[in-house]
Amino acid sequence: MMKKLFAALFISLLSICTLHAQERVIIPMDASQTDHLKAYGVIFNHLLEGETGQWLLNYRGGSFMTSASADIVRKSNVRNVTIEVISEAEANQIVDEVEQPNVNTAVINLQEAPKIAVYTPPRTMPWDDAVTLVLDYAEVPYDTIYDEEVLNGELENYDWLHLHHEDFTGQFGKFYGMYRNAPWYISQVNELEELAENLGYSKVSELKLDVVLEMKNYIGNGGFMFAMCSGTNTFDIALAAEGLDIVPMEIDGDPMDSNVNERLNYSNTLAFENFSLVTDPTIYQHDDIDVEVDLNRISESLDYFTLFEFSAKWDPVPTMLTQNHVSSIPGFYGQTTAFQADKVKSSVVVLGESSGRDQVKYLYGNYGEGTFTFYAGHDPEDYTHRVGDPPTDLSLHTNSPGYRLILNNILFPAAEKEKRET
Repeated sequence: MMKKLFAALFISLLSICTLHAQERVIIPMDASQTDHLKAYGVIFNHLLEGETGQWLLNYRGGSFMTSASADIVRKSNVRNVTIEVISEAEANQIVDEVEQPNVNTAVINLQEAPKIAVYTPPRTMPWDDAVTLVLDYAEVPYDTIYDEEVLNGELENYDWLHLHHEDFTGQFGKFYGMYRNAPWYISQVNELEELAENLGYSKVSELKLDVVLEMKNYIGNGGFMFAMCSGTNTFDIALAAEGLDIVPMEIDGDPMDSNVNERLNYSNTLAFENFSLVTDPTIYQHDDIDVEVDLNRISESLDYFTLFEFSAKWDPVPTMLTQNHVSSIPGFYGQTTAFQADKVKSSVVVLGESSGRDQVKYLYGNYGEGTFTFYAGHDPEDYTHRVGDPPTDLSLHTNSPGYRLILNNILFPAAEKEKRET
């Protein structure tokens, strides 16, 4: 009798375990999701724990599907992330629906979570950079590195690299005109000059060029690089100006080279060409890649950029990078607010632009074995973002479509390699 009781209990427990193993979790990314940003953190950390998942491109806003472990259910509930537990049969039906040849959807397998590095100066506060802000909010782990680590070859330890809003030209953000007497600016200049000297460079611009060249090699060897605001155009300026002194005397103490705009080498750059530099140190602008900002030209309520739609099955990379629950994203300013369309190389894929204004907001391209993504503007939920503004509280912007674009990029390297290369 006792043996029969144990046998029945064993069969019952086995049935429960089998049923649980057959369950799947959908993390919806359409308007039903209560916290889009933390949802990325849930799936990222699930991958980090050795699990796998699927990214359902263009299905309910780019939803995720994975195993229904007790851990992911608990973590989702704690983080107020909406999930749906479904059966294996229901999951198979969804996959069949998404893989139908006549619909613009696709299934992307998510495998190993990428190891993330954020290039940022030690003095920077987390809210000074939208990427570190959203990674912290979404609870996505990352390491911080700066010039010394880059030059020591540590980039090879990482799959994905984000560039803080750096000025890679060595002009300290071109804040000279407005802030040269401000204590924070003087401190920043002193710190960077001391760092350059300690690393064996006579000028900050020379240090930054070598850092840029290391990062370019990192991409060429298969790395994924993401940059926002001035980290985008100044990266390409440094590459185009290799071998030239483009820094005005007022900033670095020696005269700049003559006719620098006629001597730029656009074949060295990743994304931009045919641009000119603004050489006046008092003008808060590096180049004519960036659009001219006029806050009176368009009201904030009408300032949007639109994401392009790509073929999920034939163009999975741009489709992954543009997954969202809306197609129009509120605009936002930065030191680099948007890119003039006529300065973008034809080899680059435009992901989002301001319709009718010839302004590119979001782009990506390939270099060697890797990719780069440039996203203009400073903070997707802080329209103008001025020096000294209070930090953005992302708990008030849990469904931010502008921040979702950043988080699409951290999952992109986790996608099945064959799909990334399609």
